[in-house]
Parts: sequence; structure tokens; C-alpha cells
Amino acid sequence: MSDAFQHLDESANATTVDDVAERYVDEFVRLDPFEATYAGVAGHDAESTDLSPDGYAERVALTTRTLHALDAAVARDERERVAGEAMRERLGLELEMHEAGLDRKLRNIASPVHDVREVFDGMPTETQEHWDAISARLRDVPLSLERYRATVEQDIAAGLLPARRQVAAVIEQAGQVATDRLFHELAATAPEGRRSELDRLAATASEAYTDFAGFLADRVAPRARPEDHIGRDAYRVASRYFLGAEIDLDETYAWGLDELYRIEAEMAQAAGLIVPSGSVDEAVAVLDADPARNIHGSEPFRQWMQDLSDRTVAELNGAHFDIPEPIQTLECRIAPTKDGVMYYSGPSEDFTRPGRMWWSVPEGIETFSTWREKTTVFHEGVPGHHLQVAQVAYRKEALNRWQRMFCWVSGHGEGWALYAERLMETLGYLDDPADRLGMLDGQALRAARVVIDIGVHLQLDIPAEVVRRDGLPAGPWTGAAALDFLTKHTRQSPEVNRFEITRYLGWPGQAPSYKIGERIWLGARDDARKRKGAAFDLKEFHRAALDLGALGLDPLKDALTRL
Repeated sequence: MSDAFQHLDESANATTVDDVAERYVDEFVRLDPFEATYAGVAGHDAESTDLSPDGYAERVALTTRTLHALDAAVARDERERVAGEAMRERLGLELEMHEAGLDRKLRNIASPVHDVREVFDGMPTETQEHWDAISARLRDVPLSLERYRATVEQDIAAGLLPARRQVAAVIEQAGQVATDRLFHELAATAPEGRRSELDRLAATASEAYTDFAGFLADRVAPRARPEDHIGRDAYRVASRYFLGAEIDLDETYAWGLDELYRIEAEMAQAAGLIVPSGSVDEAVAVLDADPARNIHGSEPFRQWMQDLSDRTVAELNGAHFDIPEPIQTLECRIAPTKDGVMYYSGPSEDFTRPGRMWWSVPEGIETFSTWREKTTVFHEGVPGHHLQVAQVAYRKEALNRWQRMFCWVSGHGEGWALYAERLMETLGYLDDPADRLGMLDGQALRAARVVIDIGVHLQLDIPAEVVRRDGLPAGPWTGAAALDFLTKHTRQSPEVNRFEITRYLGWPGQAPSYKIGERIWLGARDDARKRKGAAFDLKEFHRAALDLGALGLDPLKDALTRL
């Protein structure tokens, strides 16, 4: 036994890190039933999270108590030491985010308003008990929004004003919940004997969203702040939260632009293999006109994703990763929303609900380019999010319940998924220049995000090189300049680009975590290769790193140096 853990012989009855973690989860799922559903913890689907100021205060109190308990807890081995480091880092930053008012903001994605609706997507529907839970939660929708309304009012009174752009976006989205009849679509899948009951509850829930949109328009929009940026101090907190690492923001801002230009040079090379001496835009036009590289209809596209995912899991298993049998199943689904994003949701704790890859198809989109989305399947599925998240959920013998079900660090998770895209290029899965161009196009988007997100929120001057190349106005970044820059450096629809810019401005620090996270993952791999020399094994590095579970990127680097 190492000296670091010898004291445990004399403290056999001491509270351990795992003890603290298990107690925290037991209390947390009671206080946040929405998160319990997202994580797949059974027994809380009929309950709703209290989004009122009192509800937030209860969860903050739990976080504070748990941090105090961790200070007195002991780690029995290196695994538990890593768990303690991860938990202290996460919970400490959650408190900082709460104090800055960044954990409950109105924004166009991943806000409490969205949680109230989206939590239904992860609820099972096979039995009468499942529909009892859905009914109970549908009945709670008006109360949930009423409670969140009180939180918004309290934040405004405290000077934590939402941004005008975000309020306008949520007004539109809340109205769309009713217009698109999302709750009614859920009710339509109920057993015949429950249909009328669910229809009534769906109508009431839809009306609650319409009322909430009215509240935002009448009471919140007139008091919203016109500025999009949050400033350096608040951004530093958000950046550390999403990365789990302290970075030099000014150096990273400059790196992001260099990385964008480097990727665009790679794109030009790939384009030349598709259209000799042609530009990237000419190569894209050729690919988009190729019937063999396009699929018509959302259901055929879903089936294409499913087939590619199944094939990839089968081919990687054993050769490059050891994938446990319960997580070899990944479902590809079309989401009920129409936001234009693809995302992943993890399996339930008992794996009766598998991991799922969701594609939220924008209104009117009927044609899908496979050359653009092949790398996205790798990002959301295997070896990306599904391998990472589901493998952690499976490892009950090595990770405590908090690590398996409730620890998520965007820079760790999204950074790994972006790293996984490049890994698949290395493994030969993107040898087709068209597929490689699709991967690089996504990489360019993630690099552009770094520049925009840091630039706008810190009110940095637009680099002279950008002014010269793109014709943007000199001076600090604005939302309009960010949209222009994104349009010039990506190939997305105007609607998607507008959604993306609103997302960056309302969710500071999150969008850059993909590319910065990938950068840190690549650095950790390079460090391991240098330490181990000829003994370095890539498959073993991946296994050891993922077996640590999700944790901040600074704690990840520290843990890897001890392996």
C-alpha cells in the first residue's frame, strides 16, 4: 500500500469519497428529478424539478454540504483520489456559476425553459406506469414554468439581467412549443385508453408555454440588457466551468484564428482531390449535386445513421477499443424538435434505455448530405460520445455513482468527441476526400467558435488579419460581425448560422470547449507518448483515460501523469 493511503488502516470507519458521492446522488435525484431522468435513474419520472428560487437554494445548499463533507473524506486508493478531485472541482465551479447567475439564464439552448419540455424525450412509454409518470409531469408543466418565472424575476431584481437577444429567441421558441404541438405529438403515442387524458394535459402544457412567452414579452423584454457580452471576469468562470481547466484567454483567442486558417488550408487540399484545381466551394457544389452522396427524407437518413453506427461499433470493437456488450447498442432517432442540431443522450442506469443519437431536423429540410454527416456519427456515437459516456455508465466496479451518471465536463466530453473525429481519420475511416472535407468543415466551425466566443464576450478587437481578409469593420466584436465571420468561414444555412451566433452569445464558454478540449486531449496524448516512449500503446492510452470517468481537463492531465 502506498504511503498516501496508509492512514486508512487506522481509519477503517472513516467516511470515504465514495460514501460522500453516493449520499450526494441520493439527495440530488430527489431535488432534481429532471436530471435523474436525463441520467436514466429510475424512480423520479413522475416528479418535476423545482425551478423556483427556493429550489435553486436547496440544490446550492446540497452542493455546499457535499464540498464540506469531501474536505473530511478519505480516499482509499488512486481511483478514489481521482474521484474526489473530480467532484471537488465540479461542485466548486457549480457554486461559482450559480453566484454569477450563469446556471439559470434565459438562452436559446439548454436553459430551464428547454428542460421542462425536453425531459419528456427521455421518458419510457412502454407501460401504464410509464404513462402515469408522463401524465404527472405534464400536469406539472404550468407549475414548473411558474416557478422559473419567479427565478427570472428574482434575478432581474438582483441586477442579473438577461440579454435582449436571448429573451427574443426564447419567446419564439416557447411559442413554437405550442405551434408545433410537441406535447400533443407525445400524447398521440399514448395507449388508446389514455389518449383523451393526455390530450387535455398536452393542451394545458402548451398553453403554459404560450403564457410564458407572453410573460417574457410583457415583463422581461422591456428590462433586458441590450449587450450580448458578459465581460472577462464572468467569462473566466464560465470558461473554467466548461473546460475544467484554466487557460490563457488571449493566447487561446489568437490560437483559434491560427487553427481556423490551418484547417482551411487542409480543406483546400481536400477540395483539390475532388475538383482538380477547384476551390472548396466548387467541391462542395459538386458533392451536393451528387445523388450518391445525398439522402432524401428524414427516415432514410435516420436508417443511414443507424447502419453506419452499427457497422462502426462492430469494426472498432476488439481492434481499437474493447466495447462491453451492453453498450454495443446505440439507437439513432429523429428528435421531435426542429433546432437543426445533432446530440447524444446516454443510457439509463440499468441500460434498459440505450444510448441515443438524435437529429433535430430543421423545418423544410428533406435532403441530407452523407459526406457532411459521416464524421458527425463518429462524434455522437463510437468512438465519440457513446463510447465515452456509456462505457463510464457501465463501469460500476471502478467508478462511483456520481462519476458514472452525473459528472459531465463539456471540454472533456466534447473535446473527446472532436478528438474521436480526427482519430477516425487516422484509422482510415475518412480516406474518401469528400468525407474528410466534411470532417474538416466541422473542425473549421469549432475553430471559428473559439474566435467568436472569446472575442465577443471579452470585447476584443477584431484581428487585423480578419479585417483584411473578410472585410469586417475594425474595432470590437459585435453580434453582426460574428455572424458575418461565421457565414464566411462555414457552409451552413443562414438560419443555422443565426441560431449558432445566438447560442454563443447566450451560453458563454460552452462552444469553444469543443476545440479547446480537443487541443488539451491531444496534448495529454503527446505527453503520455513522451513519458512512455516505445512502451506507449494508443489503445491502452484510450482505455486508461476513459476509465477515469468524466473530469475536468486539468484533473485529467494530473491523473494521467500518475498512470
